[in-house]
Amino acid sequence: MIEITPAISIDEREIAEEFVRSSGPGGQNVNKLSTAVQLRFNIRSSPSLPNDVAIRAQKLAGKRLTNDGVIIIVAQRFRTQERNRSDALERLVALLREAAEPPPPPRRPTRPSRAAKARRMESKAKRSTVKSLRGSRPSDD
Repeated sequence: MIEITPAISIDEREIAEEFVRSSGPGGQNVNKLSTAVQLRFNIRSSPSLPNDVAIRAQKLAGKRLTNDGVIIIVAQRFRTQERNRSDALERLVALLREAAEPPPPPRRPTRPSRAAKARRMESKAKRSTVKSLRGSRPSDD
């Protein structure tokens, strides 16, 4: 079991991994070894995720989500299969953790108080008098 949050965990059998040729670093081995990992997780048919978390995860996945509801994460940053596997899994867990956090409540609009409005108008009047005094020249009486 892979723990996402203390309340949510997914089974390893829900994740499918496929190894493909990497376009990243690898030297001469890049043409011989399949070090890149394509991690697939079907978010719609996963019994481990609550419905609201699955919906938020689908929105967060963006272009990594297929029409069938499968999240595909490609990891080819490292030269070894094992490091790419752990990188892909960490990225999936991070996505699901972010989806598990409930969205913040919507902002309730507030109005400024009467005292705040008065302070604002007072400061505007003071600034106005300062600026009007700048334009006039003192008389030479």
